[in-house]
Amino acid sequence: MKHNLKTGIVGVGSMGKNHARVNSEMGVLAGISDSDEAVARPLAERFGVDYYSDYKDMLASDIQAITIATPTVAHFKIAMDAINAGKHVLVEKPICPTLEEAETLVKAAEDAGIVLAVGQIERHNPVVKFARDSIEQGKFGDIVSISARRVSSFPGRISDVGVLLDLGIHDIDVIRYLAQSPVKSVYALGGKRQNEKFEDHANVLLEFESGIMGYVEVNWLTPMKVRKISITCLENYVELDYMRQSADVSSSQVSGMLDTNDLYRLPIEFDIRHVSLKKQEPLRNEHEDFVNAITGNGKPLVSGQDGTETLRVCQAALKSIKEGTRIKME
Repeated sequence: MKHNLKTGIVGVGSMGKNHARVNSEMGVLAGISDSDEAVARPLAERFGVDYYSDYKDMLASDIQAITIATPTVAHFKIAMDAINAGKHVLVEKPICPTLEEAETLVKAAEDAGIVLAVGQIERHNPVVKFARDSIEQGKFGDIVSISARRVSSFPGRISDVGVLLDLGIHDIDVIRYLAQSPVKSVYALGGKRQNEKFEDHANVLLEFESGIMGYVEVNWLTPMKVRKISITCLENYVELDYMRQSADVSSSQVSGMLDTNDLYRLPIEFDIRHVSLKKQEPLRNEHEDFVNAITGNGKPLVSGQDGTETLRVCQAALKSIKEGTRIKME
């Protein structure tokens, strides 16, 4: 994929380094900005691009788009500065710390004709595309519920948000994407077991206007990494593995007469189809989608409005944990 587009990265922590690598592989990286020169300058030299200690200097260059991979608290100001400078923006999730800032950002991008994409990376995972396409083609039957589990040990890199806005936001976004229906209400439980500042475990129940139910289990407490989501449909039960990029599609049927006096030997035949998808790096897919939205005058897979709506649900979940009540979405 070759483009004349020039992009820059603002913030080169653990995620920013990967954004820089992918942009370099795509041949579009032109600059890196981070206040930590000891980390950022060697990275810029490695990729043969310019280093900027101040991102505003990069915005004054001929770069056409930036990726913001800074702590969440800085997203709004950097993104607004970029929009005012006429640069397209891909901002890591969550889009902003508050809904007010997110909505302001979305409107500013729309008014300026700027592409604003949000780094909800799991939407770019091949298993999510497989599920969405299959649902739209009616291959699974009507959805009853969608359940996700995303658990692991505490990541030292996170210091500005809790587990819901770090991990849970991924599955809340994917469930919204697959359900294709507005969230009607949110009820969540959670707390702090090993983190004094933010919640480190949560369970979130989503009620959609379509009647679909969503459930997310998320924590920083489990000594192993799990990234899975399952979809219960009227015709199939589907299990997706984000990390393996595979899917198991299960169905069953009664193969004989049912003897109610012998429920141990039920005449049920199960069919399980294992689907291994072509391996793709979701981050690469995310950036290719961003570039295509810019060069093709299209819309990114995860728009600023998408990021705002997912943030709205996450904020409702946090409010539910705090108040101990079900939150109705407006």
